[in-house]
Amino acid sequence: MADHFDKRLDPTKLVPGAKSVISLVFNYYTEDRQEDSEAPKIAMYAYGKDYHKIIKKRLKQLLARLREQIGDIEGRCFVDSAPVMERQWAARSGIGWQGKNTLLLNPKKGSYFFLAEIISDLELAYDHPIKDHCGTCTKCIDACPTDAISPDGYLLDSSKCISYLTIERKEELPKALKNDMSDWMFGCDICQEVCPWNRFAIPHNEPKLKAKQELLSKPKKEWQEITEEVFDKLFEGSAVKRTKYKGLKRNIDFLK
Repeated sequence: MADHFDKRLDPTKLVPGAKSVISLVFNYYTEDRQEDSEAPKIAMYAYGKDYHKIIKKRLKQLLARLREQIGDIEGRCFVDSAPVMERQWAARSGIGWQGKNTLLLNPKKGSYFFLAEIISDLELAYDHPIKDHCGTCTKCIDACPTDAISPDGYLLDSSKCISYLTIERKEELPKALKNDMSDWMFGCDICQEVCPWNRFAIPHNEPKLKAKQELLSKPKKEWQEITEEVFDKLFEGSAVKRTKYKGLKRNIDFLK
């Protein structure tokens, strides 16, 4: 996060002359679940194809439409792939508030969505932040098995976060957390699963985000014995490729 910190704070360093950050959300919630309750688990957002490519294409189409309607405007599209403070901009735009689990929460959609932005030199009538509705609820704090969320909420220790550990961490996983991983092999949805606002989540309608049946039906034993060949075929074009076969196998072996 320290890299390109100036660009995170100042969008004009990404798009010269920028006047607006257009924040958008893209639903990924599904009622599909892995069938073997004892199998290593994958975060819901990674069930289907890599969201970066899906959303980037949509953003470029939207930007093209804006140019058709308005004229020659400068703009760039961002999907979790550049130094952009996505949650902060989305919160300032009124899409939701940053909850105690640090995710963006929307009172009508919950939190199962991706964030994306168009930074443009188009001057718009700006929206405003909305109220924090977490109140006295501590479900996400209480449910986190590694105590990654601060006791008061709104602060996350990434060195304890299962999602960070299973995706971003390159070294061996901390032995002290061996019994606290709750069978997650890629990402983690615990703080979303317990959040009351996600009772409003509705299934997405994007075919490319739909999980392969092979992924959902694979039993625990087959995950434990997964080969690189099976990994490459099963996760072709998937965000799970980020951790590579070696990383996923490390995570699975750690759960044994």
